[in-house]
Amino acid sequence: MEARLIQFLSEFVTTERLILFDKILSFRTNYITVVLEDIFQTQNASAVLRTADCFGVQNVHVIENRNVFRVNPDVVQGASNWVTVKRYNGESENTINAIRKLKADGYRIIATSPHEHDVNLETFDLEKGKAAFIFGTERPGLTDLAMQEADEFLKIPMVGFTESLNISVSVAVTLHHLTHELRKHPSINWHLNENEKQKLLLHWLRLSIKRVDLLEKKFEELNK
Repeated sequence: MEARLIQFLSEFVTTERLILFDKILSFRTNYITVVLEDIFQTQNASAVLRTADCFGVQNVHVIENRNVFRVNPDVVQGASNWVTVKRYNGESENTINAIRKLKADGYRIIATSPHEHDVNLETFDLEKGKAAFIFGTERPGLTDLAMQEADEFLKIPMVGFTESLNISVSVAVTLHHLTHELRKHPSINWHLNENEKQKLLLHWLRLSIKRVDLLEKKFEELNK
């Protein structure tokens, strides 16, 4: 039924739009994902969503402990429509639930913070399997719990007086490098599967069509 609905709704967007959707879906990945722990600056949070969209990373996982994740529309420029934001905010402490869920889904948890056993971004091993890169809040960084639960540690090498990058810049540098490297690895199956592509395409079609609810009602009536 989902495939038939997609076919039906596709008649109400231009051919150029459908070609664009298909092209973007071909670059989308869930092989790597971003996790934000308790980000409070809306500009940084929004810039991360925009970066994820630009580099084809579909999912952004948001841990809300003390701070609510808010989007600045002037910064995000619509990117929040095209990426999937998964929030963890049901408890007073949500970091462990997010990490457990990601590990259950087959992700390595990569703490983006200097550590005794860290590796440089340029030498990170993508072939070991799916990876979730967790970034901490602006001043204190990652919590002790996130660091304890991490499987690996990653740092961006720097040679200046300043010891760290703004979080949105850190995400941009990391995703630019890793997505570029990922697409050079023919042995890694980093693409979305067909079911994931269909669900996203349907979501994007719904976003693109005015009064899509009336069209879906018509579709239901035609397919009773």
